[in-house]
Amino acid sequence: MTIIALALWPGLEAADKIGSVIGAFCGVVGIGISTYSLTLARQPPPEAPPNGSPKQLIQDPIIEIDRSTASGEITVTGDHNNVAGHNVGTVAQGALTATSIEGNVVQAGVLKGDVHLHPAAQRAPIPRQLPAAPASFVGRHEELAQLTAALDIAGNSTNTAMVSIIAGTGGIGKTWLTLHWARQNIQLFPDGQLFVDLRGFSPAADPMPTGAAVRGFLDAFDIAPERIPIELSAQVALYRSCIAEKRMLIVLDNARDTDQISSLLPGTSTCTVILTSRDQLPGMTTAHGAQRLTLGVLDEDEARAMLAERIGRERVGAEPAATAELLARCAGLPLALSIVASRATTHPEFSLEVLAGELRDTADRLTAFDQGDIGTNLTAVLSWSYSILPIKQAEVLCLISLAPGPDISLSAAVSLSGLSATQAQSMLRALEKMSLLEQRKPGRWQMHDLVRLYATKQADTTQSADQQNVAMRRLVDFYLHTAHAGDRLLTPGRPSINISEPTAGCRPQLLVDQSAALTWFDSEHSCLLATQRSTGSWGIPRAGWQMAWALDSFHRRRGHVHDHLTAWQVGLAAAQREGDPSALLLAHRLLGQVWARLDRYTEALDHLTMALTLAQEAKDLLAQANTHNALALAYGRKGEDEKALEHAVEGLHLFRTLHEPVLEAEQLNAAGWYLTRLGQYEQARAHCGAALTLCRRHNYREGEADTLDTLGYLAHHMKQYDEALDYYHRALTLFRELSYTYYEADILDRLGSTHSALGDHIQASHNWLQALQLYQNQDRTKDVERIQHQLDDLAG
Repeated sequence: MTIIALALWPGLEAADKIGSVIGAFCGVVGIGISTYSLTLARQPPPEAPPNGSPKQLIQDPIIEIDRSTASGEITVTGDHNNVAGHNVGTVAQGALTATSIEGNVVQAGVLKGDVHLHPAAQRAPIPRQLPAAPASFVGRHEELAQLTAALDIAGNSTNTAMVSIIAGTGGIGKTWLTLHWARQNIQLFPDGQLFVDLRGFSPAADPMPTGAAVRGFLDAFDIAPERIPIELSAQVALYRSCIAEKRMLIVLDNARDTDQISSLLPGTSTCTVILTSRDQLPGMTTAHGAQRLTLGVLDEDEARAMLAERIGRERVGAEPAATAELLARCAGLPLALSIVASRATTHPEFSLEVLAGELRDTADRLTAFDQGDIGTNLTAVLSWSYSILPIKQAEVLCLISLAPGPDISLSAAVSLSGLSATQAQSMLRALEKMSLLEQRKPGRWQMHDLVRLYATKQADTTQSADQQNVAMRRLVDFYLHTAHAGDRLLTPGRPSINISEPTAGCRPQLLVDQSAALTWFDSEHSCLLATQRSTGSWGIPRAGWQMAWALDSFHRRRGHVHDHLTAWQVGLAAAQREGDPSALLLAHRLLGQVWARLDRYTEALDHLTMALTLAQEAKDLLAQANTHNALALAYGRKGEDEKALEHAVEGLHLFRTLHEPVLEAEQLNAAGWYLTRLGQYEQARAHCGAALTLCRRHNYREGEADTLDTLGYLAHHMKQYDEALDYYHRALTLFRELSYTYYEADILDRLGSTHSALGDHIQASHNWLQALQLYQNQDRTKDVERIQHQLDDLAG
């Protein structure tokens, strides 16, 4: 609107007509920017217009009209700036008439009394409380996109404000991310930005009371002290009135809990709220529909980029090994990376190798992250979370820090802590809520390396060596007894070992069938290996070789040949420390067998020869038979088929003597394989037929699949290719049902060879590609190279 004409006519009684004036002015509420007041008093109308030009008296009325019934006064706000040049008409005989009108027009009729113009109070300031944008921000693209997406979702709501929670452990970069996003999107919040550090986790002061935060926000709106109510509820109401219907960003940083922040949330949907906390704040999600973003560590590329941004790409590129070590020691924690970068820039004369050396010693690593300033002292930052934990939660955190492996399951935590499942789950959830643990996979909790280091130091301070040893024995027994039960499900015909009763308080997990056993082994594999390696340091060497035995069937079935080797190397060392001859015999035999599968024949034969000697000295016929079986494998893979057959036949005689039908079936099949390789096809068929009968009689499905494979191999060598395909497919079906991926790869390999012999190169290529993928997954390098050559020959 460019011109509004206000006509003043004498003769209107103000006392009974004032309402029509108010109604007229209300037609233009909300148009202008600056303010002044128009006062109508009860007095006779003047003979002439008020002093001054009409351009000084007639303005654009805007925004509000105040009325006092006692005095008859009306206040109108409007713009009285820059009116020169407006065509406002002429004044004659006390009346103002507009000769040119554009936009909205208000006619108030005739007013009695004088018109007085008074400047009004200035508009409240727009708060701009965001701290400076973070330096050297890198990565976090997915998290930034999630924050923006949450804002878009909230835009479709007309009821509540968008609330996002950025949760994570201390030093993970929650505020860093928040401020970077806020600065990127500052244009979305034209009515201002509020920011407060609530000191939820701070060594310097107690958490900020809600009232203090509210009063700080009211100060940002320049609310006079005398206008601030005494009661907190009234202060909150005033604060919400200040931000009502405004497009503002409100950052509540470092919040302690839901109670601290509930009153700081806006009452309308126009505002956006971002909360940061080490607490997951589940109450905010439940009560306010908050979107949670749990912040993890930076990946290696992001961490490298951050370090390069801080200390220079040339310096990082000049020392790649030292850089890699620094990144590993910082484990993706932005605060740790910032501390390292600060030290590097403070001492440009230091090589990165020197800085990496300062972090190598586990005992002193946290000290190396101390920069003096409490805000950048990693130990202090972590202590803020630890110090507020109840005693039992702190105890569980310390015990979990001692547990080997990358994470821990609820069942394992039950045995480690000695608590009930309900109690242990409550503890894990509480620690996750405080961002001291992270549940990256359902039912599995993980601890950041530097948090683990801090908690381990606390464990050494607060728990005796006996307490720690008892807890670790419960955990070792949990893994050992559950793995032993799982092995019995996978290979029920395998001769077992004797293990002692579990430690009091240990609760092994119940596995109901083979599928459950394989699932458990898959999920706990890393923890099983780590726990086995730690048995020596905890003074439990017997568990070291027993766990290698309990993992043996799983390792063979899944094709984890290198983990299989490592497990038995640890197992042999444990057996040597214990000095048990039967354990030594077992370890030498099974380690030799693994070496044979890796085609390391010298190592294989050394261990197997030692095993056979020990078995003969002990007059242990079963151990002798099993060792002959392993020697047959080693010589067979070496290409010495006649020696392989000799050991297979010797083992077969011993198994028959011992009345071990399942093991006899295995040895019959082994003899059939080597007979096939030696061209003795009819004898091979007879041995395999007998083996197949025994396997089916005793429901030995693994042996049945293995024998069908041998029969397919025999048929292929006899150029009975269709029969070979039939045997191979039946074997493949069984191995897949058993999740026996090691032999699944071998069958696919041989299927490809048979299709190739039939001239079906498309199907041969398909089978070899499948085998290649499995070989690669199992790190079977020689098989990968051989298959790749075969595929290249087909393509050529």
